[in-house]
Amino acid sequence: MARMKFLCDADRCIDCNACVTACKNENEVPWGINRRRVVTINDGKPGERSVSMACMHCTDAPCASVCPVTCIYPTEDGIVLHNKDLCIGCGYCFYACPFGAPQYPQVGNFGSRGKMDKCTYCAGGGGSEAAGSAEEFAKYGSNRFGEGKLPLCAEMCSTKSLLAGDGDLIAQIYKERVLKRGYGSGAWGWKTAYHEDIKV
Repeated sequence: MARMKFLCDADRCIDCNACVTACKNENEVPWGINRRRVVTINDGKPGERSVSMACMHCTDAPCASVCPVTCIYPTEDGIVLHNKDLCIGCGYCFYACPFGAPQYPQVGNFGSRGKMDKCTYCAGGGGSEAAGSAEEFAKYGSNRFGEGKLPLCAEMCSTKSLLAGDGDLIAQIYKERVLKRGYGSGAWGWKTAYHEDIKV
């Protein structure tokens, strides 16, 4: 079975924020929450790189492992969803996630910030609502995945920097890009460093 993944090619990202806008519009994300954001490293300096970041739908998601009420869980497709009906807003997932994906919907003292919100891979929600229903949309956003579509953030990326889909296919696409750029087996230059003729 395919495992759905995101990958952002930092050599292609131009920091246009189309992915951020597409996500907010498609899912009607509340003000103050960005399920996706673009992070720029070395801004304005040589070697500047931008990366579109959101929930990466980890294979062994740390947010799911620390959740005391198991409201965050992976689906058969590898999409990490959350159930807002079970969420108690403790914030453990926020602290465990290396990408800062789970977010509180409002600012305030502990317990008054509400239930966590995160990227759903445009796959609707993890609650009891019927797939594609207005109730599901109101809680979790669009269910494009149920319609056989990819997340809108990836579809709107003009440079195809942000890739979404089957992890094996994405890995193959990225591998071909790396080889075409002349990076060898990766950006770290394995062949150059070790002078080994490895199969890539």
